Amino acid sequence: MQIIVTKDAEETREAVADAITDQIAENPGSVLALSAAPEALAVYDVLADRYESEALDFSRLAVFNLGEYCGVQATDADSVYTAMRRHLYDHVNMNPEHAYVPEGMNDDAAAVCDGYEARIHLEGGIDLVALPLGSAGELGLNVGGTEFSKETLLVEEPRPAYTMGVGSIMEADQVVVFANGSDMADIVRDAFFGPITPAVPASILQFHPDTTAIVDEAAFESCFDLVEGDDCDCGCDDDECCHGEHHRNGECCGKQHH
Repeated sequence: MQIIVTKDAEETREAVADAITDQIAENPGSVLALSAAPEALAVYDVLADRYESEALDFSRLAVFNLGEYCGVQATDADSVYTAMRRHLYDHVNMNPEHAYVPEGMNDDAAAVCDGYEARIHLEGGIDLVALPLGSAGELGLNVGGTEFSKETLLVEEPRPAYTMGVGSIMEADQVVVFANGSDMADIVRDAFFGPITPAVPASILQFHPDTTAIVDEAAFESCFDLVEGDDCDCGCDDDECCHGEHHRNGECCGKQHH
């Protein structure tokens, strides 16, 4: 796992947007899995602002949202699809036929879950999933105790919803997970440095071969002591360097942590 430590929430949003932009530039036909949580919607605002200035092309993308609440249809004002439209799709050249969300109005859970997984595989699998870390270590709507092997599933708490499972997320080629604020400090420590346990779903990302965690300094404040003294990969001889794979904007932050 690579950990990028940013200055603040704004810098985190820019860094997550950079990761998505890089993926689109590398493969315009990428398959993305995206969250519609408020923290993620702020990232899409950045992407929408970049759309024309950076000549980004969304027309060949396939986007799978991580979940949808049961009893919600795509046209509802509070639906995931509506949120994605407002913050991203309406501002870029996204093909709406390639924007996928679980069918919240379908009460046949097996059909919804199996169909969503089948569509993911039909599109060739997920290239990149980007999502915020939940306040209790959730991934998407997967709360503590969810089996790591689960693919798309129906969850009952905190309210009934269909969500891409931890197993589906782990099958993605690349995962970008992000967090901001001192209130996230303890769960960042548990998720990225603690035991791997279903009680903290995000902890399984420690086993993913290509995960980047992007967190601001406040969210990382409980972890600085864990990385001091690691073998530094930045080539410096400074014992007070951040060390290891903890970088700011892809380069060693050089920050002194005491």
